[in-house]
Amino acid sequence: MKKIIFALILGFTTLVSAQNSLSGTVTDSQNQPLPGVSVYASELHKGTTTDQNGKYEFSNLPNGVLRLSFTYVGYASVNKTIPKLLKENTLDITLEESILEMDEVIVSTPFNKLQSQNVMKVEHESIKTLQQKGTSTLIEGLATIPGVSQISTGTSIGKPVIRGLSGNRVLVYSQGVRIENQQFGDEHGLGLNDAGIESVEVIKGPASLLYGSDALGGVLYFNPEKFADANTFKANFSQKYFTNTQGSNSSIGLKTSTDNWKFLARGAFNTHSDYKIADGDRVTNSRYNETDFKTGVGYSNATFSSVLRYNYNKLDIGIPEDGIGEQSSSKNTLFPRQGIFNHLLSLNNVIFFENSKLDVDLGYIANDRSEFEDSNDAALRMKLKTFNYNAKYHFPKLGKIETIVGVQGMHQTNENLGEEYLIPNATTNDFGVFGTANYEWNSNVLQAGLRFDNRSITSEANGIEGEEGYFSPLDKSFESFNASLGYKTNFTKDLTLRLNVATGFRAPNLAELTSNGVHEGTNRYEIGNADLKTEQNVQTDLNLEYKNSHFEFFVNGFYNHINNYIYTAPTGEVLDANDVFAYTQDNAKLYGGEVGFHFHPHPLDWLHFETSFETVTGKKDNNDYLPLIPANNWNNTLRTEFNIKNWFKEGYASLNVSSTFDQKNVSGFETASKGYTLVNLGFGGTVKLGKTAFDLSLNGNNLFDENYIAHLSRLKTDGIPNIGRNIVLGVNFNL
Repeated sequence: MKKIIFALILGFTTLVSAQNSLSGTVTDSQNQPLPGVSVYASELHKGTTTDQNGKYEFSNLPNGVLRLSFTYVGYASVNKTIPKLLKENTLDITLEESILEMDEVIVSTPFNKLQSQNVMKVEHESIKTLQQKGTSTLIEGLATIPGVSQISTGTSIGKPVIRGLSGNRVLVYSQGVRIENQQFGDEHGLGLNDAGIESVEVIKGPASLLYGSDALGGVLYFNPEKFADANTFKANFSQKYFTNTQGSNSSIGLKTSTDNWKFLARGAFNTHSDYKIADGDRVTNSRYNETDFKTGVGYSNATFSSVLRYNYNKLDIGIPEDGIGEQSSSKNTLFPRQGIFNHLLSLNNVIFFENSKLDVDLGYIANDRSEFEDSNDAALRMKLKTFNYNAKYHFPKLGKIETIVGVQGMHQTNENLGEEYLIPNATTNDFGVFGTANYEWNSNVLQAGLRFDNRSITSEANGIEGEEGYFSPLDKSFESFNASLGYKTNFTKDLTLRLNVATGFRAPNLAELTSNGVHEGTNRYEIGNADLKTEQNVQTDLNLEYKNSHFEFFVNGFYNHINNYIYTAPTGEVLDANDVFAYTQDNAKLYGGEVGFHFHPHPLDWLHFETSFETVTGKKDNNDYLPLIPANNWNNTLRTEFNIKNWFKEGYASLNVSSTFDQKNVSGFETASKGYTLVNLGFGGTVKLGKTAFDLSLNGNNLFDENYIAHLSRLKTDGIPNIGRNIVLGVNFNL
């Protein structure tokens, strides 16, 4: 398969050649030129900026279809498609003023439409917006998005939760590649750093049609940092300081581009002491250190576009076990601790034909995870190596119908090098084939798709039969057919309805199939079940949106039915002084949604009020509640935007009040959680002092030092509260 894909990439580059160009002018509604407008061709990873006269130009463009986005702060984004390029092309654009958020191109869905044109409701957030909230990690920022939560172990480890589903039920993509890092484990976090990431897209609901197994609950799709505009060089340095953990977050990056070649590199280092709770005590060994490096090189011409990216991430994480013990501000982790090395290599290619194109994404991930109990000799060490491929052919547009067919797969090996085994040595192979079509007429869009997948898992025997840690050999195969159907319509210019029905699936993971031993952190002896069946779900989503120039309103509702939901249940036995839990299955259902609005009154365009409420309920067929379901949350933000003469631009100040309610709907192995309210303040903008300019941000999180324990905190069973007051100061210099 590798040779075939490589031959396609090399062979097709000689079939088509063109020297097409495009130019134009961007103006406002008064026909005045707009300088500084970003013009970006995402498939070419190529961008430019309008000059003082509002003019822009591109050269070396391919034949066929070209998609461009025009974005400018304070104006509504415009997405334009040129169906067939000529030798010389002219495209003039008029941007309309808009105080509300820009309409973004969605990359995680197959046809890359603007969100306003998309059949699926996808949440899009820039990393800059999340960082302005003063959160210390990427997962903390994600948890501020309605419908997204986190299972946390202190401040260092966070696992994403989408509408009550987590672990192997949520798929994570970065650099166009699915992230595989032993995500089944309770203490295995996201493993990504926000440096070098442009934005995140959240698909809330089954996305197996696009991504195969493990996208049963949803997808987090991280878009990498864009390259510099053609013929420019950019460099920046950012620094943050966190008072609670005496933490530091440093990042430095540079990037440059010509008309054809592009290059970027970014390094980041995070270091944090143990976090303080509201009474001033520190949670022993909740400290951590992280080193991250990202680089990329790209080339595009009239025939193809290719981007090679590499990400190295090193984590040194303390595992808090003693609660409030030794008090220290040291950043050197104690035992027990985790050491994680992650390498991600991706190659993203687009090959252009006259009226069609071929996308080929290849990825390789090496995840080396060690746990050290009381010495620097790893008691547990797992090496996970994953090769991904994804090829999609976009057929020529037939009238108003767009069609895509593709193949997708994965080859994965797991190897144990320590004395302890959580899962056996194993090999996993995935293969999927799919097709989807998009039909658009007037203000209506209909989208449908079908997919078939096969996953095979083989594992080695290990240990002595009848004793803890014994794994019998495994040779299993799982198959699934999935489909999706979505419809979007505009009742009026400002009122949009989306209705989607989709199925998803998840094959059992190795821990569920093979476990045989004490699961640290839960104090349970867990026994796997080699006869587990594939989880299969059907979810219905309804989205209603209203938008005008001063008001936005949305309501999202969902109902998710899961056949063969996998969970652990007590057997009544005791082994090694631990209660025995066995993996079993039952049908389950989850339902709920999100509702909110954004209002800024005229003529007070500088004033914004946003509010949102989210809820989810999860039950088994016998009406017992599912575990790890997030509590209901009501989030309110009052935000102002301002400029102070010529020295302070794009200023903002915000007051956020986040109320989390009591969680009493718990499974038989959980305890109820009390509600709490957190108050957060934010301030920032761009400071200009002569020729020097820098971005400044100041955040006060949990301003009143609330003493609380989140329901999804893994330290809850030990009665350890979450982080107390945290003041965050950040600066960013464009060098």
